[in-house]
Amino acid sequence: MSHPQRPSIDLAALTAQLRASRGFAHKQDIAGVAQALSRHLPGGMTDTTLAQQAGIGLGDDCAVIPDGHGEHLLLAIEGLVEDFVSEMPWFAGYSAVMVNLSDIAAMGGRPIAVVDALWSDGVGQAEPIVQGMAAASAAYGVPIVGGHSNARAPRPQLAVAVLGKARRLLSSFAARPGQRLLMAVDLRGQWEGGYPFWNASTRTPADRLRADLALLPQLAEEGLCTAAKDISMAGVLGTVLMMLECSRVGATVDLAAVPHPPGHGPADGLPALLRWLQAFPSFGYVLAVDDHHVAAVCARFHARGMACAPIGAVQAGSTLQLQGDPDSDPALLWDWSVQPFIVPQHEAEPA
Repeated sequence: MSHPQRPSIDLAALTAQLRASRGFAHKQDIAGVAQALSRHLPGGMTDTTLAQQAGIGLGDDCAVIPDGHGEHLLLAIEGLVEDFVSEMPWFAGYSAVMVNLSDIAAMGGRPIAVVDALWSDGVGQAEPIVQGMAAASAAYGVPIVGGHSNARAPRPQLAVAVLGKARRLLSSFAARPGQRLLMAVDLRGQWEGGYPFWNASTRTPADRLRADLALLPQLAEEGLCTAAKDISMAGVLGTVLMMLECSRVGATVDLAAVPHPPGHGPADGLPALLRWLQAFPSFGYVLAVDDHHVAAVCARFHARGMACAPIGAVQAGSTLQLQGDPDSDPALLWDWSVQPFIVPQHEAEPA
């Protein structure tokens, strides 16, 4: 059977640059820190989760806390890289709130409140950061209810946490062989500065932002999806890899199927494609969905003007393979059983 002609992708160069990227490096630090923590806890890694009965451990988008009534509290926290806070203080403040709200939605939750920890060299330096946080709080309708500040620090730094609640969970630990991998993303945005941030939020009406985030808990509550993860600084492929490692499965991703803005597909050259594959979109998720729910899930995002498409398949194993030319073998991006990504080695070994 013949295939439509596709542009050639240098998979060796692409995989090498992804492995060496800043986003991948930051995510790999998680495994080392988690392993260090587990060595000093009486129960080891078991002491890092309150949701073991739900099959959820360290590595999901939020900490999960059963509420005793069949639902779950969700606690998300993000610390921003220092150069971002210094160079783009308003957008850093906005993003710190936004990314945590995205994490809550990725686990099927709805946000309740925000707290922050802010360091600055004077109140004046803190002002644009606080303005950005306030703008996101107002846009998404989630109040900032407290936090910590130190206006006598040598440089600005920021961490934000959000509390949410889920009636039915989505999780990075719930992908299963045979499911389809979907990428859902809002392409109605633009690049923000020199960073890999795809901003489809700050110029978007508040009612649309809130209704878009509500899609994820709706999918969970209607039983259309059980596995999801927010696309983070590791980009879409790093996010897929984190889900695979948590779920202890593998996958093959078709690069030509990845939704992208104009000028950033496989036909546009390796630098343009890499920039998109490493992007941190303001609204972007990877979902693992049963075949019979794929059309319904995609339709929900399409109805709100967003892209959503199958990009690959979950399979047994421990590797993430990338398919470029359909007539060529896929290339290995990562094998989490050989090299842990975010889960400590003893946790990642197949059963």
